[in-house]
Amino acid sequence: MPPNHHRRAAAACAALAAAGALVLAGLPGTANAQAGPAHVPSPAETAAVDRTSPEVLKAMQRDLGLTPAQAEARLVNEADAGAVAGALRNAVGRDFAGAWVQGRTSERLTVATTDASDVPAIEARGARAEVVRNSVARLDAAKARLDRAAKKASTRDAPVWYVDVRSNAVVVRAVHSSAAKALVSAAGVPSSLVRIERTTERPRPLYDLVGGEAYYMGGRCSIGFPVTKGTQQGFATAGHCGRAGTATSGYNQVAQGTFQASIFPGRDMAWVAVNSQWTATPYVKGQGGQRIGVGGSTQSPVGASICRSGSTTGWHCGTIQQHNTSVTYPEGTISGVTRTTVCAEPGDSGGSFISGSQAQGVTSGGSGNCSSGGTTFHQPINPLLQQFGLTLKTTGGGDPGPGPGEPEPGGTWAAGKVYAAGDSVTYGGATYRCLQGHQAQAGWEPPNTPALWQQA
Repeated sequence: MPPNHHRRAAAACAALAAAGALVLAGLPGTANAQAGPAHVPSPAETAAVDRTSPEVLKAMQRDLGLTPAQAEARLVNEADAGAVAGALRNAVGRDFAGAWVQGRTSERLTVATTDASDVPAIEARGARAEVVRNSVARLDAAKARLDRAAKKASTRDAPVWYVDVRSNAVVVRAVHSSAAKALVSAAGVPSSLVRIERTTERPRPLYDLVGGEAYYMGGRCSIGFPVTKGTQQGFATAGHCGRAGTATSGYNQVAQGTFQASIFPGRDMAWVAVNSQWTATPYVKGQGGQRIGVGGSTQSPVGASICRSGSTTGWHCGTIQQHNTSVTYPEGTISGVTRTTVCAEPGDSGGSFISGSQAQGVTSGGSGNCSSGGTTFHQPINPLLQQFGLTLKTTGGGDPGPGPGEPEPGGTWAAGKVYAAGDSVTYGGATYRCLQGHQAQAGWEPPNTPALWQQA
């Protein structure tokens, strides 16, 4: 980030506290306050940083060792970093090798590339450039080969593997290194792309109790995020909590709904449709019954802060370690989850992961505990919404309506649709490329959200 970026963020947070609004002069895509009535939202405004719950901020302060000002500055910086990283990913194309944030307030953004000629463009956006050997596409392809090999081989002693952009390698974490070597050999992946790490972890799903609100289906699990599908209300949760057709009752033991679809293993995603006694709200339950508002589902970058709600252990925060992780549980391997430093314990399964006000995913499983520390994996929310055609309930940005809406006349962008980084749409006669994965909302049209869309 530019040297004055942290000062800009701190100033923005002071303005937030004083006036209840974010005005980030100088940030990419931010309209000058003197330029007239047309205001283009900044990355922090698009990410609804100003609506982040006090419960989230307090948990960040406790678990990440931050002051109140640092917690707010970190969210502002992470929102800005996500937009800059997305723009640079589009700019360098197949050379892109990942991006991550560092520093107490995430004030430093690093963008990696395989081509040294990309360095000036990266540094021009205020990011640190790192030239590496392998592109993200090459590492993703290698991990995909490990995923395919794992379907035919036992990975109980090599339970976790992921693309680690910071070390520019595919990391395999193994209880016995011989198990990792066997998996790599079976996949036919060059050893130069792989780093093997020894671990004592044996991750498992976190079944018994709940994060957020409890629900029951013979056992007990947790509501992740309230959703809708058309006029049907319901919630997203972990796939290992139930199969299609499984009936549920709520925290009060009142009949609640039925699992409509569930995937586990492979992925760890499901959704439950509820009856007319239950209403989907745009909130996550925090400590003491406090309600945490959900503003959207913009995916945070590696290194960003993230918090989790769980009935067993309450609110805990940490950082995102890796996206695109595979992990083997006793029931089988799941892929495409995110690995974090947030602790969890049995009973926190299915609950909500959130960065600021942006939904990130539902708790899947992990290892360790909240006394000595641990690792937790979550199923990202955007693939879950896309898989089942669901719409996330949110507090801001307008209601996208019942499921993906009709495209804007003459264009392809549509509210309610899930977009991944790099996707292209047309709107108002112009073409835009997605910078950060999210579910589109009314009010988040491409011209209005430079944090999410870049005109091609």
